Amino acid sequence: MIPPQLTLQHVRQYFPDFTEPALQQEIIENGKVHSFLEGAVIMDYGSYVRMLPLIISGTIKISRLGPDGSELFLYYLTRGDSCTMTFTCCMSDKPSEIRAVAQEPTIVLGLPQQKLDEWMMKYKSWKNFVLQAYDNRMTEMIRTIDQISFSRLDQRLMQYIHKAAVINDEAVVYTSHQSIADDLNVSREAISRLLKSLEKQGYVKLGRNKISILKTLV
Repeated sequence: MIPPQLTLQHVRQYFPDFTEPALQQEIIENGKVHSFLEGAVIMDYGSYVRMLPLIISGTIKISRLGPDGSELFLYYLTRGDSCTMTFTCCMSDKPSEIRAVAQEPTIVLGLPQQKLDEWMMKYKSWKNFVLQAYDNRMTEMIRTIDQISFSRLDQRLMQYIHKAAVINDEAVVYTSHQSIADDLNVSREAISRLLKSLEKQGYVKLGRNKISILKTLV
């Protein structure tokens, strides 16, 4: 159980990349712990972002709204991650272009907007963390774009299931066909048809809002 205020031990445990003692102390003094239930919208389209969330535990799904009003899944955030698109919104004081939803009970450490730029100049480990986060998220988005542009739907579906299984750290994905369809921006019927095909091939076993992986998908 994480207390409302982190201790030095917590900071070192959950964010070992922050090596400067002065930065660790500033995080303790300025950070605030927030808890979210499964399904909670942590950040929504058009909202202004006043804190940068660092994930202590749980999983957050990041999506973007398309020009036609459809939602496109971008990537997951897990322990130790942060959303660089949130960082950009904080720094430029512009409304959010993403939606962040807790996929399970999730705890984040919120860092205040006014400290982010200051720490970039003061602490090398903070600067490295932010740059690495940008690199990781850019790689994720490039993969998403590649999947949409060059991959067949069955390949995109298998990659989606595999990624969700890795996040869950088990060979079971708890989700509905409609939720997958929404994330991949396709019809539910197409997803159901492909999942049934994968089941016939022995890759998965389907249950109610549950997909059990029987052998490697990708």
